[in-house]
Amino acid sequence: MTTLLHLDSALFPEGSASREISAAFVQAWREQHPDGKVVYRDLAAAPLPHLTAEAAAAGAEHPLRGELAAELAAADAVLIGAPMYNFSIPSTLKAWLDHVIIMGHNAGPESPVAGTPITVVASRGGSYAAGTPRADAEFVQNYLATLLTSMFAAEVDFIVPELTLAHSNPAMAELIPLADSSRAKAFTDASEKAKALAARLAA
Repeated sequence: MTTLLHLDSALFPEGSASREISAAFVQAWREQHPDGKVVYRDLAAAPLPHLTAEAAAAGAEHPLRGELAAELAAADAVLIGAPMYNFSIPSTLKAWLDHVIIMGHNAGPESPVAGTPITVVASRGGSYAAGTPRADAEFVQNYLATLLTSMFAAEVDFIVPELTLAHSNPAMAELIPLADSSRAKAFTDASEKAKALAARLAA
C-alpha cells in the first residue's frame, strides 16, 4: 500500500488554485490507488506553532517534530500546495519545514527521505517565469527546490499555475486567456503526473 502525504497551505479554503489543483492530483492518485492511503494536513486550518528554541534543541525527541518527521519518512510520495504570498511561501508551510527538517535525523546525505518524489503546486497571481520582467522575484520554486534537494535529497517536481489573479484584477484583464491556459495546463499536469507517479511506485 502506497502512502501520499498531502499538505495544503493556501489561506482561503475556497477559490484557491493550489488547493483545487492539488485536489485534482489526489483524485487521480486515488483512482490509481483506491486502496492507498492519503495523509492530509491543512496547514492553514490547523497551523503549526513556530519552532521554538526548546523544540529545536530537542530534535526528533520533541513530540510534534518527531510526529511530523515520522509522517514524512513513511510517505512514498509528497504533495505540497504552495501559493506565492508576498513573493515567498506561506508562513504556515515554513513552520512545517522548520519542524520537519531535523539535522542528524532526517536531513543530510543519509536522509530517509532521499529519493522521495515531492510534487509542489506553486501557484502565483502573476507570472515569474524565465524571461518575464519579474523572473528575478521568483522565490518559491527556487527556495523549495534548493531546500528539499539539499536537505532531503528528494526528487522535486513542480506544477505552476500562473496569473491566477487575472480574473479578479481589472489591470490584468488582457492576460485572462493566458491565465486560463495556464490553469488548464496545471490541471492536466496534475492528473498526468499523479497517474505516472502512482504507476511508477506500484511497479
